[in-house]
Amino acid sequence: MSKGPGLFADIGKKAKDLLTRDYISDQKLTVSTYSEAGVAITSTAVKKGGLSTGDVGVLYKYKNSVIDVKADTGSNISATLTVIDIFPSTKTIASFKFPDYNSGKLEVQYFHDHAALTTSVALNQSPAVDLSVTMGTPSIAFGAEAGYDTTSGSFTKYTAGISVAKPDSCASILLGDKGDTIRASYVHHLDSLKKSAVVGEISRRFSTNDNTFTVGGSYAVDRLTTVKAKLNNHGNLGALLQHEILPKSLLTISGEFETKALDKTPKFGLALALKP
Repeated sequence: MSKGPGLFADIGKKAKDLLTRDYISDQKLTVSTYSEAGVAITSTAVKKGGLSTGDVGVLYKYKNSVIDVKADTGSNISATLTVIDIFPSTKTIASFKFPDYNSGKLEVQYFHDHAALTTSVALNQSPAVDLSVTMGTPSIAFGAEAGYDTTSGSFTKYTAGISVAKPDSCASILLGDKGDTIRASYVHHLDSLKKSAVVGEISRRFSTNDNTFTVGGSYAVDRLTTVKAKLNNHGNLGALLQHEILPKSLLTISGEFETKALDKTPKFGLALALKP
């Protein structure tokens, strides 16, 4: 693949991951095993409130192809086939879910040194079509995406964005929801390994004049332990502790509080991911 600007979905992704990734409000156990033949089996159990669910996934890699099949306790089966370089500089992804036979989707990604293109089509009688384009370099990129409903003949979404990246920082601006929202974010890394960082994000919805400002960050206490925190202007405070208890195995403890409504019950989450 090329070293171009990346996909449109990558614009603003670093800030989003810092502010949302690993913040959980349920209990989750994940156990993964791997074989020398290239097969990975992952079992997951989740308890949220009084409801418990689980799934088993099998991932197989062969040359430039990856097959991922997952079955859950709700009798749902999903399958994803990813093939790299069917044509030069492309990635093709086909996905299906059963018993929902109308959920099939085919996606093709094309990468160039100065551009990236993604197009996806739903595999049903009234397919929805999504298209995104990004142009630029790894340092600065401009992009846009749109969704089109062939049944109604109307656009379901259109979004535009810009991203500027430096070795120790990244900034982005996204105009989405058909021009109704704008979101700007900035991430600054505090060390050369990029394990500690601070992030700020501000978003505005024009139709409701609602503004949200969020600050957060992550800090590597040592090579095995990381803490994260975030706070927005509505008083929502989140924090988590993540510790590598064994090589590649992580324990995550997370909590969220409403500082302007302390009478509300805080949300707590616990996740354990075990890998060989």
